[in-house]
Amino acid sequence: MPKVKLSEYSQTAANNTDINSINLAEGMLPSDVNNAIRELMKQLKDFQVGAQGDGATFSSLNLTTTPLGVASGGSGTTTLTGILKGNGTSAFTAATAGTDYAGLATAQSFTKAQRGSIVTLTDGATITPDFADANNYTVTLGGNRTLANPTNLTAGQSGSIFVVQDGTGSRTLAYGSYWDFSGGTAPTLTTTANAIDRIDYVVRSTTSIHAVFTANYS
Repeated sequence: MPKVKLSEYSQTAANNTDINSINLAEGMLPSDVNNAIRELMKQLKDFQVGAQGDGATFSSLNLTTTPLGVASGGSGTTTLTGILKGNGTSAFTAATAGTDYAGLATAQSFTKAQRGSIVTLTDGATITPDFADANNYTVTLGGNRTLANPTNLTAGQSGSIFVVQDGTGSRTLAYGSYWDFSGGTAPTLTTTANAIDRIDYVVRSTTSIHAVFTANYS
């Protein structure tokens, strides 16, 4: 079959015996050398402008250095920047935040559940959550502990901390100065063995965490 576009070339050099029916065999006519080079140049240019229908162009492969030129037959503006989406052919259009992908500064509705993992805090005399790690945490107390001021606080972060008694129970929990409970009174844990309490929180500022305590879950 005559090779009329780049996708029909073989990665095995010996299999490339013609270019658009121009003979490339040993001893080819001098005129065929000239014609073969001219044909190759034409096919390379066709590929560059997207005329071969292979779904790619030189410009579409160079996304990091220059804006993407829309291939011939495509839709949209002359150049596109930002996040792109394709329609399965040569056409590319700009993707829309909140519709095609989640945008940081865009009001949007998720149509599937979004989940935050529950990170296990390291038990110790002082327990210091890193709020850059997650929104939700769990810790099993092996003694009387202090829940220290977290690191990496950002206003607006919210989540929950599950506080679990170990098999012995009777563990207490004190709190760092950033933890603010209603009425200014720190809660008392459920102290039976294996009991589970929960602290729900919202970071108000980098020095204030509004917290709500609920006790004795099964």
